[in-house]
Amino acid sequence: MSDQIFVVGHINPDTDSIASAMGYAWLLRERDGADAISARAGALNAQTSWVLKTLELEAPTLLTDASPRFNSVMQRFDTIRPDSQIGMAWNLASRTGGLAPVVNEDGTPYGLINGFSLFKYFSETLGPQPGDATAREMMSAPCKDAANTSIPKFSANAHIRDSLNRILRDEIDDYWVVDENGLYLGIARQRNLLNPPRLKIILVDHNEPRQAIAALEEAELLEILDHHRLGNPYTHQPIRFKVDVVGSTSTLVTEQTAEAGLSAPPALAGALLAGLLSDTLILTSPTTTPRDHAAAQKLARWAFVGGSPLKGETIDSYGKAVLSAGAGLSHRKPEEIVSTDIKAYEAGGFKLAIAQAEVTDLMQLSEHLTPLMKSLDELRDKRGLDFAMLLVTDVVRGSSRLLISSDHPPILNDLHYPPLPDGTRDAPGVVSRKKQLLPVVLGLLER
Repeated sequence: MSDQIFVVGHINPDTDSIASAMGYAWLLRERDGADAISARAGALNAQTSWVLKTLELEAPTLLTDASPRFNSVMQRFDTIRPDSQIGMAWNLASRTGGLAPVVNEDGTPYGLINGFSLFKYFSETLGPQPGDATAREMMSAPCKDAANTSIPKFSANAHIRDSLNRILRDEIDDYWVVDENGLYLGIARQRNLLNPPRLKIILVDHNEPRQAIAALEEAELLEILDHHRLGNPYTHQPIRFKVDVVGSTSTLVTEQTAEAGLSAPPALAGALLAGLLSDTLILTSPTTTPRDHAAAQKLARWAFVGGSPLKGETIDSYGKAVLSAGAGLSHRKPEEIVSTDIKAYEAGGFKLAIAQAEVTDLMQLSEHLTPLMKSLDELRDKRGLDFAMLLVTDVVRGSSRLLISSDHPPILNDLHYPPLPDGTRDAPGVVSRKKQLLPVVLGLLER
């Protein structure tokens, strides 16, 4: 596990976040021989789920926090049964460094035999004045007689930090590690629990700690690959850091792949192309650069080949299918719409979050407006924000409507998006949260 590298995007991942994590992990394995694993920090949205299903790709590993868990330090030692002879435990302990786990037939832990438990057993058996009991007789006794049955058990997926106080209080060197059903998985030793290995993490498609997996400070951050504004976390040592002005992180992964003289497999190229086209609204967003156009052409050449699920597609047809898969308000709950594609920020002493939802026609907004506003207010209160926003974007006509939670700071009344009779604000031509809406909001709050 110490050599594994997790490549992970931001919480509430979009298609670019998932695709770039998958693409960059593949590149690190192919180019550098690294043991890189793609991960996701949250649930897949409808668009990404459609892309992965269409391309017959597995979703990345779910990784919501970087805090070390008991399974990262456990060792799966061989075991013996409670009725086995102590002599067998002695032989096992000679191979494990002085430890013999005693496990019931059903797989649950019974007790541990180590030097201390054996000394206690011998002392109790022989008494203060050794009698006629021979070593052979004692070694023939059942292991259950010499096992310490008061060893604490910890779930393999439990965070070590949550049990550190107990571990420090206990005068115990070894602990059981069990699965969710209480079955034996291994042994964790105190010296390893007090200094667990840090997860090695590479962040893609974000660099702000508030958008990253929890407990990032407990990980070993190796690298950041992104295309957003700076808000990078503190690091203990220098790291690779690349933030570039392009429309998607999938573009950066594609460029590095081409620079290495490699080509992504068709399905993976299709995922990267979906991330690129989604983030740039089929290369029409103001965030789009000539490099995105070049990357899209390269990915299309890799993806639209014989035998690929995308054979016969074009950039335009595939892009429309990708956007349609994630667009619409009718098939999702209001609370999902305001919280799925959302990013948190701080500026001018205010805490805020901006969500974005895509539709193919802004006319559908009116029938969903009341529940969306209610959900926006609930999200604001639940997350302790000063206000929350939802940008509803018409991906066909390239325009948006802006919803702002009620009781928002008066300074937001100065936004230059004109208010409409239904309480929303008209944002014609606004399609990018990052490049169009966010600078306006932050500039207003920080003036």
